[in-house]
Amino acid sequence: MPDFRAIADAVAAEIASGKLPAGSRLPPQRTFADDRGIAASTASRVYAELTRRGLVAGEVGRGTFVRAPEALRAVRISEAADAPIDLQLAISSSLEQAALMAPAVQTLAGPAALWNTLRAPGPYGPEGAGLTVAQFLAGSGWTPDPAGILFAGGGRQAIACALAALAKPGDRVGVEPLTYPSIIRTAARLGIQLVPIDIDRQGIDLDALARTHAAKPLAAIYIQPTLHNPLGISMTPERRQALAHWLEATGLYCIEDAAFAFLSDATPLAAHAPDHVVHINSMQKRLAPGIGVGFVAAPGPVKDGIAAVMRAGGWMAPSLSMRLVMSWIADGTAVQVARLKRKDARARQALAARILGTDRIPADTDAFHTWLDLPQAWSADAFTAAAAQQGVAITPSGAFAVTPGRAPNAVRLALSSPPLQDLERGLQIIRALLATTPSDAPTE
Repeated sequence: MPDFRAIADAVAAEIASGKLPAGSRLPPQRTFADDRGIAASTASRVYAELTRRGLVAGEVGRGTFVRAPEALRAVRISEAADAPIDLQLAISSSLEQAALMAPAVQTLAGPAALWNTLRAPGPYGPEGAGLTVAQFLAGSGWTPDPAGILFAGGGRQAIACALAALAKPGDRVGVEPLTYPSIIRTAARLGIQLVPIDIDRQGIDLDALARTHAAKPLAAIYIQPTLHNPLGISMTPERRQALAHWLEATGLYCIEDAAFAFLSDATPLAAHAPDHVVHINSMQKRLAPGIGVGFVAAPGPVKDGIAAVMRAGGWMAPSLSMRLVMSWIADGTAVQVARLKRKDARARQALAARILGTDRIPADTDAFHTWLDLPQAWSADAFTAAAAQQGVAITPSGAFAVTPGRAPNAVRLALSSPPLQDLERGLQIIRALLATTPSDAPTE
């Protein structure tokens, strides 16, 4: 019997040589088996091995396609893209925003003020910090308990601490099928299995969630109910309330990632189920990516466990960053900067809708990003590679897929990072590519 790994090596060599270029569709597994004179089960193992190596990706209802080379795949979510027009990073910053933030930095110029700021940090922050943040996050009938406010060194650290505290190696955690890439990597390092739960335009499918939990219990769930990354949609109030009832009935905890919630007026899930939701918030999106402060609003029974993980990993917020954030909250700067970002996000969504068409832009008009379904002629990786060759960095759906090879045929466009003139030019390039096929797309 032929070794499936040797056959996978041969296909990999064809990909590396360019014989099978990015975007090429592999034949159905049965056809591949007949062509190679192997069993269908062997062909299935070959395709699984190629997927594991990241050389191909399956797209639901379309088949299996050769992925773009790593250099063009544009999946480095947390790093600057190489392409001149970056539609990859969902961040927003400007000199106008920095001007509002500058005075707080100047207050630390004196030796005494700086010395007082450089004390060792702790998970609960300095005295009074929990109350300040609780009041800052309050709204829509919800005010978190100041005693449950923890300070992590950013949103990703906050998520990792909550995940490690709520689940142990081998546990199952329910997530949306497309999700924030950082939790996929974090769960893998922690030995936690992420279980995709179906969603619709209203949010997570509660029937699917109940069936999954009944089949084999989940330790917790992680979701982004407000301005979901990458889809840009928000859970309806009715679905939030229904999920809250389900959490209360099962006793499970939900990690609510609210990184983009400052762009929306939606009521946090934590307001509906405060005893069962660990609310994660961050100042990286709200203020600037280099801030390095994330908030955890945790229910009493789990807050000390999350704090213990923070201490063990050294994942507390730096004292200097925390001092600045407290100042920006206290003097209203954080609110002013967020207001500017919301206005900018709406203008950019309007620009995207004008250039690409409202039928192609399903995201909330407040989101930093939008989801773009592709024509059948394109695969997500081939489109990403073609855009990169035209100087535009975008992110293929596979970067967000919990299950490898089960990504839809789509890409995410982050609208918030480039100057407006560059954004307009980038969107025009995307529109032109949508009107082509891989065989006639322009190259440089």
